[in-house]
Amino acid sequence: MKKTKFYVVWQGRKTGVFTDWKECEAQIKGFEDARYKSFDSLQEAEAAIQRNYWEFVAKKDSKPAVQEPPANVGRPIKNSIAVDAAWNTATGDMEYQGVYYATGDRIFLQGPFKDGTNNIGEFLAIVHALAYLQKKESDLPIYTDSKTAMAWIKKKHANTNLALTPRNKPLFEMLQRAERWLATNTYPNRILKWETEYWGENPADFGRK
Repeated sequence: MKKTKFYVVWQGRKTGVFTDWKECEAQIKGFEDARYKSFDSLQEAEAAIQRNYWEFVAKKDSKPAVQEPPANVGRPIKNSIAVDAAWNTATGDMEYQGVYYATGDRIFLQGPFKDGTNNIGEFLAIVHALAYLQKKESDLPIYTDSKTAMAWIKKKHANTNLALTPRNKPLFEMLQRAERWLATNTYPNRILKWETEYWGENPADFGRK
């Protein structure tokens, strides 16, 4: 008799616990930087979705959760801003924030927004940080753990497949303003990838995994 597996998707088109591989595969196939893992019981899977993906990768590979960074990765720059977003799998609500890495002080917090996505939140957080630093005439770098958001920033366009609804109309209006800001402004700030595997959790993480 085939053993039932339970699949946790931390980062994909949809996140959550799935009991069917085909349904899980639909969320992760072709999705950049997808994060998922199978579990033998529903109880394990439901507990895992509330925790950090990297904890379970470390267990699988028998490596510490935070590894010594190789020379080409190095250490993060303390004098910087880190941004992150959180998406509620139950409600679809999204929020994002930015913190000053050296002290952990929160600089901004936006949301929650209805019917959002994590990628949209990550994108808006970067633009928000850029606009904030421009007003401060600061060239501080910005850290994000989202490759997707970094690609969208480079293209100056949020390439989302999210459907417009009455509930998320304000969010789409924010996206338009963010894209317009990118199209009409230049900035000296570097946008850097936060290397979670080596540095631990993003300083702007909401701590709800």
